[in-house]
Amino acid sequence: MNKEIINKYNIQAPRYTSYPPANYFKEINESDFIKTIQDSYDAKRNNVSFYLHFPYCKRLCHYCGCNSFKWNNQESTDKYVDALHKEIDLVAKHLDKNRRISQIHYGGGSPSQLSASTLKELNQHLLSLMPTIDNPEIAIECHPGFLNREGWEGIADSGFNRVSIGIQDTDTNVLEAVNRQPSILPIKEIFEILKSKGIIINLDFLYGLPHQTPEEFESAISEAVNLRPDRIVTFSYGHVPWVFKRQQILEKIGLPDSESKEEMSARAAKAIAKGGYRRIGMDHFVLPDDELSKALDTHQLHRNFQGYCTLRTTGQVYAFGATGISQLNDAYCQNTKDINEYIETINNGHLPVAHGYKLNEKEKVMREIAESLMCNYHLDWDVLAKELNMSVDEIKACTNYDEDKLKEMAADGLINMSGNIIAMAEMGSPFVRNVVAALDPLMVNTDRKFSKPI
Repeated sequence: MNKEIINKYNIQAPRYTSYPPANYFKEINESDFIKTIQDSYDAKRNNVSFYLHFPYCKRLCHYCGCNSFKWNNQESTDKYVDALHKEIDLVAKHLDKNRRISQIHYGGGSPSQLSASTLKELNQHLLSLMPTIDNPEIAIECHPGFLNREGWEGIADSGFNRVSIGIQDTDTNVLEAVNRQPSILPIKEIFEILKSKGIIINLDFLYGLPHQTPEEFESAISEAVNLRPDRIVTFSYGHVPWVFKRQQILEKIGLPDSESKEEMSARAAKAIAKGGYRRIGMDHFVLPDDELSKALDTHQLHRNFQGYCTLRTTGQVYAFGATGISQLNDAYCQNTKDINEYIETINNGHLPVAHGYKLNEKEKVMREIAESLMCNYHLDWDVLAKELNMSVDEIKACTNYDEDKLKEMAADGLINMSGNIIAMAEMGSPFVRNVVAALDPLMVNTDRKFSKPI
């Protein structure tokens, strides 16, 4: 991709992990949340997905864009975990027990620093609430810098069937610059432990960090390919120092320019494809027999705050923990970000919801459009019209549709247009966010800030 095109489209745009994006959320209260739960019973996608957020980490990475805080002591952890159990019970009172659990996901922070017994108890608590689908996904994000052999064995024995390992990079200079603890064990040894237990492995990488070069990042990815993880994820570092002040440290060290970052992405994708993996969405790569690959072929991919999933594992997301965001049929509900307030509210018998967003009918349509492009790199206006029982013109009226703008993107090589179909071009895939933003009415004259695609 030439420099002119990169500079033209490397502008702020939402990641669209939700629609609308989280910075459009407004204040809501407990009764709003309870009504939203009740309204979600009859959703088309009626499975249940649970998300647990553990906000603590023993060492905060400078690049981190999550709501995480430095770990204080075991007493704080115990109080927080106790609150999680209480919140689960408070929400469970409002859930239809005839529905099925399709997904459980732990994020943070570093949830893998919890003891194996604690993780096992939380999983058992959730799984006791209602039945599951066949082979539900139970996943956890792990920091290899704080797990020895005993720790990995504990993770493997706690009920998980998928583990995402946050490698980020293998170069010690890069890791030191961003304040990330390198892996205690060789990655190969971690694979041996997890594979012996039948656990599916994701390796997560991050590009656009200080001291990274296209050559160095390609080398790190090639090493990962040789290990044959089930999935490889290459996230683009989102620089939003106005939200996370710690990211200002990276500005002082120096960040790669957009051309270098685009080359990192391209080289990594080429190395991964050479290893037999297939690209899924913006940043996931999977083996051909992966269910995400099969879902892509049938345009059945879905995406939530936990990442890409299939319609089989898709569910209404009920989130627990500080800052957790529940993604329900027609609304989002986010818990308070203040840990002490979260624990106190729970201990007083109330749900700690603080912010959220209720979608209107036009926004629900735009959400379908965003999901189709972000997940499947494909939008068929005719198919969508059938699914929503609307005319194509009615659907386009829910968007900021501009034929000339789309033709310009096609001429620049971002998309291909044929009849009533928009498909991302391979070269244009890093800018899928821009294509969605061009259709998004909320992006017209917005004053919200977002990260850049590259």
